[in-house]
Amino acid sequence: MPELPEVEVVRRGLDRWVSGRTVASVEVLHPRAVRRHAAGPDDFVAQLRGRALGPALRRGKYLWVPLPGSGASLLGHLGMSGQLLVQPEGAADEKHLRVRVRFDDAAGTELRFVDQRTFGGLAVEDADPSDPDAAPMSLAHIARDPLDPRFDDAAFIASLRRRSSGVKRALLDQSLISGVGNIYADEALWRSKLHYDRPADTLTRPAAELLLASARAVMTEALDQGGTSFDSLYVNVNGESGYFSRSLDAYGREGEACNRCGTPMRRASWMNRSSYFCPKCQRLPRQR
Repeated sequence: MPELPEVEVVRRGLDRWVSGRTVASVEVLHPRAVRRHAAGPDDFVAQLRGRALGPALRRGKYLWVPLPGSGASLLGHLGMSGQLLVQPEGAADEKHLRVRVRFDDAAGTELRFVDQRTFGGLAVEDADPSDPDAAPMSLAHIARDPLDPRFDDAAFIASLRRRSSGVKRALLDQSLISGVGNIYADEALWRSKLHYDRPADTLTRPAAELLLASARAVMTEALDQGGTSFDSLYVNVNGESGYFSRSLDAYGREGEACNRCGTPMRRASWMNRSSYFCPKCQRLPRQR
């Protein structure tokens, strides 16, 4: 699933190629793609037709584009395989094209939502009046992410150090910190020399600060390289893959030498996923 850097790359593409344009027509080619829009596909189309699109915004792994004058936004989540592509009008349809948005200008491009596994989706949703960024209502429980200027480092560190769960589990809790997924959690933990199952409430304040700094640093570096792509499912709005996978220190490197100490990296099954770590650099402390 795309994580913060990958979604931010898509957001920047939308902001460049879609924001400021007015919707002429919308086609919903698969109803599951708009299942989060409670009023159904016809209402989804009606809510967008004739609307101008505002600046593209993001909270963690969620994207939204305000619809000025309506108090609502077009909300998007990429799920496992969703793609928001800006394609030339008349280009051949993708095999898994789910939604098409055409515009009333002469730019010659349209916005397409493509989703092979249909876990992602689009919806038009009212904004949360209590949110200074006017995020959609369904994002009220989603915390800010480390690249958000409003992210509160001190509050995050205090909350993290009160948790008895493993530190990786805490990092993946989107109500505590958003945007961090399996890949960047493993990378941040490797940089911080922390075992993924270490209880979060055993972290010293400097260790928690280092973990946050590591998460922020690795995601910034990934963003600079267009994100992490292991296959063709994650691409930016122009269909291009990111190349941060070449710079990973932990994720996917089972059996390879640790880039810090040379010890073979290990993979462990964890919460129906995998965790990659160095058994020498990232030792689990003794049980309390």
